[in-house]
Amino acid sequence: MPKASTRGERRSLAEFWPPKYWPTWILLGFMKIVTYLPFPFQIKIGQFLGFLTYHLAKSRRHICEVNLKLCFPELSQRALENLVKKTFISNGIGLIETAITWHRTPEEFKSRVTVSGLENLKNAISEGRGVLLICAHFTTLEFGGFLLSLFQEMDVTYRPFKNTLFDSAMFNGRLRHYPSVIDRKNIRSALRSLKNGRVIWYAPDQDYGPKHSVFVPFFGIEAATITATTRFAKFNNSAVIFFSHYRDEDNSGYKLQFSNVLENYPTGEPRADASIINNLIEQAIRKNPEQYLWLHKRFKTQSAGKLARPY
Repeated sequence: MPKASTRGERRSLAEFWPPKYWPTWILLGFMKIVTYLPFPFQIKIGQFLGFLTYHLAKSRRHICEVNLKLCFPELSQRALENLVKKTFISNGIGLIETAITWHRTPEEFKSRVTVSGLENLKNAISEGRGVLLICAHFTTLEFGGFLLSLFQEMDVTYRPFKNTLFDSAMFNGRLRHYPSVIDRKNIRSALRSLKNGRVIWYAPDQDYGPKHSVFVPFFGIEAATITATTRFAKFNNSAVIFFSHYRDEDNSGYKLQFSNVLENYPTGEPRADASIINNLIEQAIRKNPEQYLWLHKRFKTQSAGKLARPY
C-alpha cells in the first residue's frame, strides 16, 4: 500500500455554541437522526426535502432553470420543468446520503453497490505514480466516495463551506473514511499525495473564477475551467481516470464506474486539456442529468465580464 499522507486532526465543535449557530445545529441533529431510519424511509425523506426546496428556494431554482436551458436547449418547457423538479428531488436525497456518510459505515451498504472498471484503477495504482481520480459534482458525490472506500483507499480534495460549523462537521465526517482531506487550495498536499503513489479524488467542474482558468465549452457554452487538473497529472506523470457514480433509477442502489486511463493526457495545451475533461463530465451528466448539481452557477464567470453572466 502506498504511503498515506497526513490524516489531519478531527476538528472540535465546542466553539460553535453562540445562537447564530443554532439553526445549523438543528440541521446537523436532524441529519444524524435520519441516518438511523430504514433506508427506504431515508430516501422518502430526501425526496420530500427536494420537493420542499423546489418550492421554497426560488433563487436556486432560477439558477437551475438557467443552467438547464443553456445546456439542454432542445427541451420543451414542460420537459424542462420536469427536469428541474427531478434535480431538486435528487439534491434532497443527496443531503440524506451525505448525512449517512458522516454517521454510518460503508459496509452496511455494500449489497447496494455495483462496480465496473475497478481493474482500471487497480492497474493504474500498481504503476506507483499516483492516480488522479476525476469526478464531477453529482448529488451522489459524497455517497459515491463513501462506497468507493469499500474497495480503495484514497485522499480527497474539497472546497470549504462558508458556514464554519457545517464545514467542520463535514470535515470530521469525511475523516472517518479518507486518510487525508485536503483543502483544494492546498496544492502542495495534493501533489505530495500523488508523489507518494496514492489515489487523489478531484472534482474540477465548478466555476472558481478566472484565475488559473481557461474558457472552453461545457455543453457548448463558454465556461471558466480550472487548469489544475493538468498540473496535477504532469507533476508525477500520474494516471488520470474518470470516476462516475450514479443512483439507480428506483433509488435502491448505486453504480460506480471507472474509465480506462486517459491516453495522451495531458496534451501540453491547457485549453485542449480542459476541453477533454469537460467533455468527459458532459458525457457522464447526459446519462443521468437530474443527478448533477445544477444549482451551482457554472457559467458565472464569463470572458466578457459580469454583464455577460446568464443569472
